[in-house]
Amino acid sequence: MALAIFDLDETLISADSDQAWGEFVAARGLVDAREHRRQNEAFYQDYKRGELDIDAYMRFSCSVLAEHDMDRLEALRREFFESTIRPLMLPKAQRLIEEHRSQGDCLLVITATIDFITEPIVEHLGIDNLIAPVPEIRDGRYTGNVTGIPSFREGKVIRVREWLTRTGNTLAGSYFYSDSQNDLPLLELVDFPVAVDPDPALRKVAETRQWPIISLRD
Repeated sequence: MALAIFDLDETLISADSDQAWGEFVAARGLVDAREHRRQNEAFYQDYKRGELDIDAYMRFSCSVLAEHDMDRLEALRREFFESTIRPLMLPKAQRLIEEHRSQGDCLLVITATIDFITEPIVEHLGIDNLIAPVPEIRDGRYTGNVTGIPSFREGKVIRVREWLTRTGNTLAGSYFYSDSQNDLPLLELVDFPVAVDPDPALRKVAETRQWPIISLRD
């Protein structure tokens, strides 16, 4: 049994769920729409350039959670999944997941998008294991902070190593599928790195190192 690790955004789904959530809450009037969209887009461009300040982004991403109670947030999350995420699902991605499942591989999604957003997506994909930033909860409400190390860049390697220790899995024969240059630290760690619809920087590295390059888009 090998470990098959998947990035989520722009890999298993055809957009960035965190950026889409920012647009969703702006459109629903839950934030100052103009300012939130400006910051959301600026962070997204930083991410694509490989220059994201992950701590600043985590504060931005979690801030809206602190403004609402759990029942309201759960209703919003369900609406977001149905209206925004479901259309982004990729049949080829589901087939790739099922291929690994049929081989008896252990499936894991690792993402820099908070678990509040990603849990329903990963559940829909039929994957039991998720590593994602965890927003802090105190007295039954989100605080606007995250707990622990965000699973971003080198943080993904740290979080995977922690998960391996906790679960007893290993990286022997492991795969990692990703679209982003930000995932190079983890791509370099596994036995079989695969670039999926890669950004230009990752494509260049994959071509130089002769890593497989695949597309999951229709």
